Amino acid sequence: MAAVKRSFRAESLIRMNSGASDSPAFAEERRHQELLAELASVKSLIRSGEGQQQAAMDPEAMSATVLAEFRKEMSEAAKLKVELDAIYEAIAQTKKEIATLHQTTGSESQEMTRVTNELDAVVDGTEGATESILSAAEFIDETANTLSARLGSQDQELANDIQDKVVLIFEACNFQDLTGQRITKVVNTLRFVEDRITQMMDIWGGIESFQDIEIEQREQKEGDAALLNGPSLDNDVDVASQDDIDALFA
Repeated sequence: MAAVKRSFRAESLIRMNSGASDSPAFAEERRHQELLAELASVKSLIRSGEGQQQAAMDPEAMSATVLAEFRKEMSEAAKLKVELDAIYEAIAQTKKEIATLHQTTGSESQEMTRVTNELDAVVDGTEGATESILSAAEFIDETANTLSARLGSQDQELANDIQDKVVLIFEACNFQDLTGQRITKVVNTLRFVEDRITQMMDIWGGIESFQDIEIEQREQKEGDAALLNGPSLDNDVDVASQDDIDALFA
């Protein structure tokens, strides 16, 4: 029986490097070397993973990481608090302004009642003045017509000129209608503002949510400014009438 010649590793490496043989023994040795190389690579990966795990589990490193994250979150929370405070102040100021507007321009406020009465007085005053002007103009027109019939030709031209001017007075008295239309626009605008204020109050919870809000008071007039209130209304009390003024000069 012939003895099997054993191939030493050095010989196998020489043949592997030279590529001189494709025998089964050479192929087996080559697979053996590849297997050893893979095992060495696996061991290296395992050792590298263990080192990273030990570094990750380091208490000091973990504390530093947690502290950095905590500081970052606290910084974001501080910024958020500042923004929330600004929003709260803006909401409070807005509600205060709405409450002040409602107190000033509301349908039941003294200011709005005064404005309505003043506008009514404007309409009544212009209507009365217009009637007086038209009555006087009609009298002038009739008188000029009578004079034109009694006077001569040269004087009739003067009477006709007077009648022409009376026609201009009639045309100018149309201002009373225009004044009424403009006042109506003002009243409609005030009502629109009042409706918008009411809707904003409903958004914030209705008028009940504004009961405890301190509204901004208007500055009180002093000195001569407190005496300059303009013409009085018919329902005003403790005011001087025209008869009182006439009595002073009597």
